[in-house]
Amino acid sequence: MTEVLRRGRASLAFSFFAQGVAFALLVTRIPAIQDRYGISDGLLPAFLAAVPILAGVGSVATERLVKRVRPSRVLRWSQPVVLLALLGVAAGDSMWELALALSAFGLAVGALDASMNMLGVSLQRSYGRSIMLGLHAAYSLGGIAGASLAWAGAHWELELFLSYLPVVVVLLPAALVGSRWYVDSGAPASPVAEGPSSEGKVEQTAEAGPVVFRMLLPLCLVMTFAYIGDSTVSNWSAKYLQDVLGSSEQMATVPYNVYMVTTLIGRSLGDLGVRRFGAVAVVRGGALVAALGFAVVAAAPGAWVGMLGFTLLGLGLCVIVPQTFAAAGRHAFESHSPGASDTAIARLNVFNYVGFLIGSPLVGALGDAWNYRGAMLVPMVLVLVTLLYAKSFIAGPHRYGDGHERPRTADVGRSSNGL
Repeated sequence: MTEVLRRGRASLAFSFFAQGVAFALLVTRIPAIQDRYGISDGLLPAFLAAVPILAGVGSVATERLVKRVRPSRVLRWSQPVVLLALLGVAAGDSMWELALALSAFGLAVGALDASMNMLGVSLQRSYGRSIMLGLHAAYSLGGIAGASLAWAGAHWELELFLSYLPVVVVLLPAALVGSRWYVDSGAPASPVAEGPSSEGKVEQTAEAGPVVFRMLLPLCLVMTFAYIGDSTVSNWSAKYLQDVLGSSEQMATVPYNVYMVTTLIGRSLGDLGVRRFGAVAVVRGGALVAALGFAVVAAAPGAWVGMLGFTLLGLGLCVIVPQTFAAAGRHAFESHSPGASDTAIARLNVFNYVGFLIGSPLVGALGDAWNYRGAMLVPMVLVLVTLLYAKSFIAGPHRYGDGHERPRTADVGRSSNGL
């Protein structure tokens, strides 16, 4: 294992961490943002829905962009935009300023999520062993840090700008410095070399698009179902505990924190599970644990049992998304080319936002029309459908992620220094 890969992994993990902080700071201070701009309850869902929709647009744009520039460059410049847009949300006074800041945030987040996972998958390919869960664990750690900072800002009644400014001042230069060590592994997605062989590679990537999408369909469904489950916890855990299970308002804030902590633990240990048992077994196990968590939440007689259910949800759902990205990139690379791997990840990333958009309204509508206990069974069933697509996570010739991983680094690739 070379020093280049170690630095690349550390710098990419920091990017995941910084993104977790930024996103948590935004979503946990939504009431304060609503008060600052005077957004009505009727208008708020439109603002909230705009961010994942624009993120999907940003991810699609990244698919095309990385055919001309390396993913490391996209990540290097999209992360500062996300942080500055976050600061812009806190600095504006009028509705149009908020709309502009959230639009920039959404588009940049789509590019950021896609390029981060492109680099993560290619770096895993160079390592020859599972590291994606560890990278996503850094995101979970960032989410916990961001939520804690948001709590502190709310507790001390700080202005949004004063709450966000120190975070941006620290993270933005650190991210720019760390971006010097991003590693673009494998062959480039664009014709950087001259000659007919390079042209042929681009043609192969372009022609591979429909094949990649057909291969992606099961993984797209898995990604959607996982984020429906995740958004259910994010948006409904506090209300469910308080309104259905009769907890106090203070205790109702605990399930999401527990969910984030167990997500961090599960992802920190998940790579070891993939190396020992293989990706298929880990995904199947995660789906079963998550389904059990939803069942416990739906049947819980009281708040403490409900807390146990949300704990199981964190441990189960946390392994599915990183392994879905890894499987998409691996299959596309083995079947076509590194460019096809980046295309697959950008397309798959869109279904992250699809699941987020579907999950919360779906549970809310079912809860109002039926009851919230019954509504929790729907994401349970969707997560169980993941078991039908478990074969999509089988490793191919490279054999990492199947319990028989290569012990040493294979293709180191090239560092993005000097890009």
